Amino acid sequence: MHPYDIRVGTDLGDCHIGDSIAVNGACLTVTNFNPDEKGGWFTVWLANETLERTDLGERKVGDQLNLERAMGAHIRFGGHFVQAHVDSTATLIERVSDGDSLRLSFQFPEPTPARPSLLPYIIPKGYIAIDGTSLTITVVDDKTRTFGVMLIQHTQQKITLSKKEVGAKVNIEVDMLGKYVEKSVVAALSGGGGESMRALIRKIVEDVLETKGIA
Repeated sequence: MHPYDIRVGTDLGDCHIGDSIAVNGACLTVTNFNPDEKGGWFTVWLANETLERTDLGERKVGDQLNLERAMGAHIRFGGHFVQAHVDSTATLIERVSDGDSLRLSFQFPEPTPARPSLLPYIIPKGYIAIDGTSLTITVVDDKTRTFGVMLIQHTQQKITLSKKEVGAKVNIEVDMLGKYVEKSVVAALSGGGGESMRALIRKIVEDVLETKGIA
């Protein structure tokens, strides 16, 4: 475990020990805090799992971070469901200005048995969380393991992603709904899962066979 002190310069008046705060997209637990000293600060601990999945172990004193408190149930919801459970990292490989906007391209590392490819969960116009920011995917290339997003000017001013240079790592969380769908379909195809899902799979197969004139 590694302690991590973060100065926030914002209101921590309703913060409590044990609260969750997303730091660069990683959900971390507050172990200590002071809302007044040095403009406000809090401490979290980084476990080995967090260090392996994220870029937080590479952050240096003075680096800026994206911070987000847990969403209240009474707040209007925008974007997509972000759990702040980082899946892996990707590397920023290109920055291209597009008027006031900024187009960014990223590449995943080669998949391994321990870290399978995340590309099945990434589709154009789908959602992805990069360093904790909910963004819309603009392009995907499975062959090169790359994908892109575009930041409007307002977003560039609010997050650290727009300041990162080519070669920097970013934390990636894919849309959790895709994971649930995949698991349900795989379970149904292997004979498990609920009857409703198995019935749906049978219907799809029957429709395909009928279309091909095989049924």
